[in-house]
Amino acid sequence: MITLALSKGRIFDETLPLLKAAGIEVLEDPEKSRKLILPTSKPDVRVVLVRATDVPTYVEYGGADIGVTGKDTLIEHGGQGLYQPLDLNISRCRVSVAVRADFDYASAVRQGSRLKVATKYTAIAREFFASKGVHVDLIKLYGSMELAPLTGLADAIVDLVSTGNTLKANHLIEVERIMDISARLVVNQASLKLKQAVIRPIIDAFAQAIVK
Repeated sequence: MITLALSKGRIFDETLPLLKAAGIEVLEDPEKSRKLILPTSKPDVRVVLVRATDVPTYVEYGGADIGVTGKDTLIEHGGQGLYQPLDLNISRCRVSVAVRADFDYASAVRQGSRLKVATKYTAIAREFFASKGVHVDLIKLYGSMELAPLTGLADAIVDLVSTGNTLKANHLIEVERIMDISARLVVNQASLKLKQAVIRPIIDAFAQAIVK
């Protein structure tokens, strides 16, 4: 049995065409089913639904053989013990710094001010600001990042940006783009050796189906 770890939402939806290219169809809609393990058209392949941040952990420790996860999640996780054969070029977005529209970010950075930055991407934020020589106090948040500058909790946020509409709606502006993000295929290293006959064709089919 091959277990594929996916998170609900955009990654799940955009992985479906890649699975189809590998001859695998998920037989139940995760939005309509309460099940966390979904069968597929291949009796030896199943999908487990986990939180996006847990995908690398499931794959690393063998709870899943393969998974699809964002580059941002991989960086925060550290990626240890994971084979990362493919950038799937799906779920594209970016990690950026955003501030209130009336906050003079450039001036604060130039003057060497110590910035309060709210984010769930502490590893990415720490490395980015360190590379710029900017002193920051990182505040770990898990949701509603846009509230932090509006309530005075933080001067800036580091968060995923797709269209930028949520920032605009909350009177925030994007001031620096840290990195582009897309989803990656990750494979448990032991599974790759022990179940190569099943996993390798899936990797190859995904590689053929990636939209460049």
